[in-house]
Amino acid sequence: MKSLSDIRNKRVLYVGTKNSDYLRLTQEIRLLREQGNEVTVIASPEKSYLKRLIYVYRKLLGVDMDDYDLSFIGFAPQLVMPLFAWKLKKKPLVMDFFISMYDTLCFDRKKFSPKSLIGRFIKAIDKHTLKHADLAICDTKAHGRYFCKEFSYPQDKMRALYLEADTSIYYPRETAPHEDFTVLYFGSVLPLQGVDVILEAMRLLENEEGIRFIVVGPLGSGRRTAENITDYYEWLSQEELAEKIASADLCLAGHFNSSIMKAKRTIPGKAYIYRAMEKPMILGDNPATHELYSESDEGIWFCPMGDPEALAKLIKEIKEQHE
Repeated sequence: MKSLSDIRNKRVLYVGTKNSDYLRLTQEIRLLREQGNEVTVIASPEKSYLKRLIYVYRKLLGVDMDDYDLSFIGFAPQLVMPLFAWKLKKKPLVMDFFISMYDTLCFDRKKFSPKSLIGRFIKAIDKHTLKHADLAICDTKAHGRYFCKEFSYPQDKMRALYLEADTSIYYPRETAPHEDFTVLYFGSVLPLQGVDVILEAMRLLENEEGIRFIVVGPLGSGRRTAENITDYYEWLSQEELAEKIASADLCLAGHFNSSIMKAKRTIPGKAYIYRAMEKPMILGDNPATHELYSESDEGIWFCPMGDPEALAKLIKEIKEQHE
């Protein structure tokens, strides 16, 4: 079993700790079923992570692995393997190592020092979890290389499965014409997204005529200082967000933070959305984004990460090309 495409006509037990309608889970389940597999899903639609975990644990206790040919853990296998490795390893095991607890908590969000007791403990959980996988899936090749090096996992057992957009919501559409060149950014304002770089680029363009920004995300009032942010929303439904994206002339994908290494190993989820809607976008210039996109692609631009001046200059150049 060298890739997901090798899993055909099997009885698969799929376990997901994320909510059952989460796009990554539905993507993997769909791919497995398209290859003729009989897939039994253990996942919960509950919004509470704790309730979902309790549901998954209770269901797993009653599973007879003799009924399956292999198991697949989608998203956060670290929450499953420490308790159920004794059962799931009775058959070949595939896992989506989508995130590293160690990388996320110690380097991305900086909650703990990597040398602290907690830092060493969560690194051990990541390593212990990953070693059980007969095949591991990640979101980019760059991430896969990092996981293999950091947690001593064989590179030939790691495969990238890129994210996808929900095309029932995000698809190309016509919108009403408008005068100003409109630039859109949306996000959950995590540090690796580089929101401060984006906001500073907007401020640098305050005196640029004929340009306006739409921002969707929980910035907080103290960070909304650029006067050219003409439309701000803390939150929109996916359907409303799709309409705002459709109205934009240019979208900011990122990531733009240059100090968090994870930002250089991931392709932002919004990039898949913008591409599905056929919108021009600016990506952070890093190894991960170049796995799928290049300068020769129409409507794709790359910007140095951590450089608001370069981002502002690029936005202005694209605006001038648009005129």
